[in-house]
Amino acid sequence: MEIKESSFKVIIKPNSKSSEIIGFDEDKDAYMIKIKARPENNKANIELIRFLSKALGKSVKIRSGFKSREKIIATAAK
Repeated sequence: MEIKESSFKVIIKPNSKSSEIIGFDEDKDAYMIKIKARPENNKANIELIRFLSKALGKSVKIRSGFKSREKIIATAAK
């Protein structure tokens, strides 16, 4: 996956069968991502960070939207 921005928006669908990027929503300017983990006890956020770090090859963190399906992600060079 090639994302050049230092921050970008994602919309997650937790409790899915697998973790994967399913597309890009042009209207919301956000990547659509399925996450295998449940949205309880911060599990979906942890899985999202793990998944995106591996997919991008960079360190990532959630900048905003910890309790929302819409999140702003910030990347850092690895």
